[in-house]
Amino acid sequence: MKKLILAVGMMALAGGAMAAGKPCEELKAEIAAKLDAKGVSGYKLEIVKKGDPAGKVVGSCEAGSKEIVYRRG
Repeated sequence: MKKLILAVGMMALAGGAMAAGKPCEELKAEIAAKLDAKGVSGYKLEIVKKGDPAGKVVGSCEAGSKEIVYRRG
């Protein structure tokens, strides 16, 4: 029973950490690396407040308060 309670407690802590989300700069770098690996060029990634119409949303960060948008050119 103690192991079950410990396991549930650990999962709750891990869930809280995952809900915090990744830092925007870290996620932006990961997305850029994937685009570069596919040979995509001439693009721009920007970090904006959630809901700002700035391009195609390709990621969400900082607990969903910001988005990473993709633009050509």
